[in-house]
Amino acid sequence: MSNRFLYFTVFSTGMTTLAVELSASRLLGAVFGTSNLVWASVIGLILLFLTLGYFVGGRWADRRPEFGLFYQIILWGAFLSGLVPLIAKPVLSTAANAFDALNIGLLLGAFTSVLVLFIIPITLLGMVSPFAIRLAVKKTEEAGEVSGRIYALSTFGSFIGTFLPVLLVIPLFGTTRTFLIFSFYLMTIALFALIRIGGFRSSAKWLLLPIGLGIVAWLWSNAAIKSSTGQIFETESAYNYIQVLESGNTRYLRLNEGQGVHSIYSPDQLDYAGPWSQFLVAPFFNEPPFKMDQVESIAIIGLAAGTSAFQATEVFGSIPIDGYEIDPQIISVGQEFFGMTMPNLNPIAEDGRWGLRNSEDRYSLIEIDAYRPPYIPWHLTTVEFFQLTKDRLTVNGALAINVGRAPEDRALINTLVATLREVYASVHVMDVPNTFNSIVYATVQSTSFVNLTQNLDLLNQSEAHPLLVTAIERTISNQQPIESGAKVLTDDLAPIESIVNAMVLNFVFAGNLEDLQ
Repeated sequence: MSNRFLYFTVFSTGMTTLAVELSASRLLGAVFGTSNLVWASVIGLILLFLTLGYFVGGRWADRRPEFGLFYQIILWGAFLSGLVPLIAKPVLSTAANAFDALNIGLLLGAFTSVLVLFIIPITLLGMVSPFAIRLAVKKTEEAGEVSGRIYALSTFGSFIGTFLPVLLVIPLFGTTRTFLIFSFYLMTIALFALIRIGGFRSSAKWLLLPIGLGIVAWLWSNAAIKSSTGQIFETESAYNYIQVLESGNTRYLRLNEGQGVHSIYSPDQLDYAGPWSQFLVAPFFNEPPFKMDQVESIAIIGLAAGTSAFQATEVFGSIPIDGYEIDPQIISVGQEFFGMTMPNLNPIAEDGRWGLRNSEDRYSLIEIDAYRPPYIPWHLTTVEFFQLTKDRLTVNGALAINVGRAPEDRALINTLVATLREVYASVHVMDVPNTFNSIVYATVQSTSFVNLTQNLDLLNQSEAHPLLVTAIERTISNQQPIESGAKVLTDDLAPIESIVNAMVLNFVFAGNLEDLQ
């Protein structure tokens, strides 16, 4: 077997290994979420399994430096990689139901079980590079050059394997089929090599592996990723697992693990008592009389399926609304399932900060609701970002941001308040009742809750839209004091993940999960 084909094999194995790792995060993310804790667990254990593979592969290669054994190892690694999502399906299905019920013991057991499934295939694939070096080195004086070439090709393959599944294969074929595509690709290479080495007759037995995997895949891979009660649609995009549930006349958008409801839509209802309508309150902190027609345009960062945009259109009329949603597939789902077809809404499939930076428009209100529970993107929390939002607001403009909290932990809220105060004249906070959400308001002008109360009285006299009146009343009733002294976040230092991780872990270890049920 030529070194050229050996190098191609190393490249392909590196690509497959990273594709499996990225696909593993998506496989788990649909059920357990995409938090940093999940990512750290996946990446950490994959690296541990690879480390084991490097060690075992090097020792095995010294004892049996055979091309046939080398490609058999690859064949088994590829086969077992393709088998992982199929074996994991019943475990993940059980875990999805456990997540809905917040059965933490079962969740942790399922999470561990799925990760353990990767130990054999990833260890086998990790054996490839040291084994290939042993096969390729013919003279000791060329060991450095050959090793460098092999690790370079493996790493370049890993580079391709990082982007190919996320940008192309998973959005087109889904997570399970992505595993299978890369598995069959690598098995094809290994089988070709084994036939070249030993002939077709002696290598025919290895055809049982791809045939067997194909049969199992045909029987199991068409099952739904989840089967939640009321599920009417699911899909995977480059960014998210997307799920639509229906109960009566109401539809719910859930992403990834599904603990957060990102959008709600019902043709018979407008007030969902969540954070969406509370955004509309922000401009009315300005000095009275502040009238509804003074709200002339809105930007929404984190449009999702358009709940707040729909409410804003009902309240303020057909004013221009720019809705930034980084995932174009969510925009499509909103248009198909959530009535997000308002002609005044301009959905923009871009990151919100990038979109605002490249926009020349000015808005009366900017809404920020861009969580991937429990994390808010760090680049939407800094002084520099908030200065950008202020630059895009009118003279009486206002910002409203949805912030998560725990029952006894307001660290994230206090941090964002401190950061906003570096830019805005006034900052106010309200807690959304019966949720772990708070809305933080920031205004260009100096404002107060007294202004909000006076504007409410004036709106009642002018027969304002009842949803706006209810939202303002809810804000006044749930006003919260503001603490000082928290850390200010900047583009250079914004440890949002650390703040949220501490909040989540303290919440779990305090036994507060029962509060969610």
